[in-house]
Amino acid sequence: MSGNRETNGFRFFSLSLYALAGLGTEGLYAYLLEPAIYGRSMGQWDVTQNICHWIITSITWGLIGFFIVRYANQYDPDFFKSKGDIKAWQWFATAACLMIVLVSQFIDWNGFKFIHEFYTKGMIKFVFQYIYYFFETFLFMLIIVFGQKACEVWFRKETIPYGGIIVALTWGMAHWATKGSLWAGIFLAASGFCYGVVYLLLNRNIKFTYLVLCIMFIL
Repeated sequence: MSGNRETNGFRFFSLSLYALAGLGTEGLYAYLLEPAIYGRSMGQWDVTQNICHWIITSITWGLIGFFIVRYANQYDPDFFKSKGDIKAWQWFATAACLMIVLVSQFIDWNGFKFIHEFYTKGMIKFVFQYIYYFFETFLFMLIIVFGQKACEVWFRKETIPYGGIIVALTWGMAHWATKGSLWAGIFLAASGFCYGVVYLLLNRNIKFTYLVLCIMFIL
């Protein structure tokens, strides 16, 4: 039985790592493939090149997420089913997590992130970047979902936000390297932990979780 638990846990943890690796494909495009094609580094790309990057990355992330979900459904058809009705206190706690992240983000950006990006990037770049954000949210949600399940199988405790811890230490802190800012890494790591808490508060309801995470991350 212990061996089965370890095997099943590793299977789910592998899916979490696949989602993380999927996010990492952007680095291959941004720092290797596209600079070689465009003849310039990412910071020097024009509007068309930035949009091409977001489109290619979004398609890649969408395909990776699709195949991960498809495999998970074949392994466990009930995996993505919600774990019961969401009580009023859970909605209030979710709203509190949402407000904490949004207020922190407001302070970090000195205003609303989406308004700042709209005015600095312009309409066309803004639209394509936010499509890209929707796919990014989908993949880091999968890190949370499968990481949570793996740790629950291993440790037999369902009240700890393992998925939030995993996404904080991986996707969150990876932004320290990609953005060159420790503060950005710490902020997204803390936000990632809140995302994992929200997933548990919403009884593992994927649709509601994705909606709330989009609001938390994008706004």
